[in-house]
Amino acid sequence: MSYQPLFLFLASCALAFVLLVVRLSRRSSLKNIRGPSSPSLLFGNEYEIFHQKEAGQLDSQWMREYGYTWRTHGYFGVEQVMTADPKALQHILHKSGYNYPKRLDMNHQTLLLLGPGILWSEGTQHQRQRKVMNPAFSAQHLRTFIPLFQRTTGKVIQKWWNLISENPNGVILVNKWLSRSALDIIGVPAFDYHFGALDDAEHALAKEYSTLNTDTQLYPTAWTMLYRGIWPYLPASILNLTKYTPTHVFSRFRRLNQLFIDIGTPLYSSNASDGPAVREGKKDVMSVLVRANASENERTRLNEDEVLAQMHHLTAAAQETTASTLSWMFYELAQNREYQSRMREEIRAARAAVVGRGETDFNSDDLDSMKLTMAAIKETLRAYPIVYNLWRVAAKDDVIPLSYPIIGVDGTVVNEIAVSAGQVVVISVHGYNRPVDVIWGEDADKWVPERVTRINSMDKQVKLGVYANLLSFSAGLRACIGWRFALYQMQAVAAELLEKFEFALPEDKPHMVRAPGGLTMLPMVKGKEEMGSVLPLRVLVAE
Repeated sequence: MSYQPLFLFLASCALAFVLLVVRLSRRSSLKNIRGPSSPSLLFGNEYEIFHQKEAGQLDSQWMREYGYTWRTHGYFGVEQVMTADPKALQHILHKSGYNYPKRLDMNHQTLLLLGPGILWSEGTQHQRQRKVMNPAFSAQHLRTFIPLFQRTTGKVIQKWWNLISENPNGVILVNKWLSRSALDIIGVPAFDYHFGALDDAEHALAKEYSTLNTDTQLYPTAWTMLYRGIWPYLPASILNLTKYTPTHVFSRFRRLNQLFIDIGTPLYSSNASDGPAVREGKKDVMSVLVRANASENERTRLNEDEVLAQMHHLTAAAQETTASTLSWMFYELAQNREYQSRMREEIRAARAAVVGRGETDFNSDDLDSMKLTMAAIKETLRAYPIVYNLWRVAAKDDVIPLSYPIIGVDGTVVNEIAVSAGQVVVISVHGYNRPVDVIWGEDADKWVPERVTRINSMDKQVKLGVYANLLSFSAGLRACIGWRFALYQMQAVAAELLEKFEFALPEDKPHMVRAPGGLTMLPMVKGKEEMGSVLPLRVLVAE
C-alpha cells in the first residue's frame, strides 16, 4: 500500500492551516527596507534562491542594487532581513550569544540527516556539547594529526600515479578522490576508526555521501520546499513524525542515519566498555567524550545518541568542506599555472630544508612557512565559501546596527534595523566574503591569491571570522569547532599533492558552476549536470 496520497492530502491540509495562521499573525518592521519583489505567495524568494544557477548569484545581484542589507520574502510572504553587513553580522553571531538560533526548517533538516549533534543543538545544549568537545580541538592537539594527513595523501598520490600511468592524458575527478581521502582522515581523530574509503571503491558510506547532496538537496521540488516551509508552524509532536515521511529524499536520510548507526554503535559500546582509564591516552573525539561521561558532573555528559550524532556531524562536515575547498583551489591553479609553479618551488624548497635537518616530513611550522600556499588557501576560502548562507531567527526584539547604512524605501538613510522576536535573518556568507569594496578590492569576484598581501591591516575591518576574518567557518559561539583541523588538513594535503603533481584544465575546458546544493555549494560541470557533483582536471606528474 502506498502512503504517498495520504501524505499529500495531510500536507495540503497543513499548508492551508499555515496560510491562515500566517495571514492572521503577519506583522513586519521591515516596510522601509528595500529588496526584491516576491514572485510567489507560497515561496516568496525561497524558490529562486534554491534554484539559482550559481550559489550566491542572487546575493551579489541584490547587493549591487540595495546595498549590504536588504529585504526578501520567505515562505507564505513572511518578510526576512538578508545581510552581508559586517557590523550586523558581528552583532548577530558574536554579541547576541544564543539570541539568534537557526531557522527551524533548516535546523530540523540537520536533525533528520545527522542527529542531535553540535551543528543542530541550540542554547545550553550546544554550550554543553561544545564545552565537552573543545579539548579535542586545541591547536596543539590537532597538530599531532598532520602525519595522518600526510599518510592518507600518500595513498591518493599512489592511486593517481597508477591512473596516470594507465592514461597519461586522462582526466581525474579530483573532488571524488579528495572526498574519499577526507573520509579516511576524519575517521581516526573522530573515533579511532579506519573507514578504508581509498582502498574500497564500493565503500558504502563513501558512496552514500557522494550523491547525497545532489540527490536530496540540489534544486528541491516545489512540494518538498512547501513541506519544509510548514515545519516552523507544526507542534513538536507532529514535527517529530516528519522523519517517517514516505518520499525518496527522507528515505535517503533514514538510510544514511542507519548506515552510520551501524558503524558507530559498536564503536561506542566498545569504547564505553573499555572505560576512561583505558581510553586515557587516546586522542580521538569519542575517547574524549567517553572520559567526560565518566564524570560525576552531569553537565559534562552526553548520552549515546548525542555521542553518535557528534561523530556523524564531524564526519559529514569534514568530508564535505575540505574536499570541496581543495578541489576549487586546484581548479583555480589549473588556470593560474605560473602561480602554481611558484607554489611548487616554495614547497620543494621547504622539503629540501626538512631533509637538510635530517627529517622527511613537514611539521606545522614548515606548513605555516609556505606563504604562497597559505595565500591560495585563504583566497579559496574567501572566493568559494562552501556554506554560502546561514539562516537565523531573532529570539527576542532587537536592534541590528549597520556598518554600511542603506537607503530606505522613503529615501531616508537607515543606520540600524529594528527586528521583532521571530524575525528571520539570512546571513549572506557569499556577500560578506566577496563584496567589491575598499577591503577586498574591485576584483573581489576573481580568485587572486596575492590579494592577502594587499590588505595591510585588519584594523580596517570589523572583527568577525575565526580565520583571516572570513565567514567561511562562521563566527562567534557557533563558529566551526573543527576549523583548525580543516586548515591543517588543507595545508598538508595541498603541500603533498602540489609537490608531486601539476594541475591543468581538461582539453574541453569545462565550465564549472557553484551549484546551490541546499546548505552547501557544489561543484558541477555546466551542461553535464547528469555527472553529479564533479570537478574534472588533468593531473600530470610534475617535473
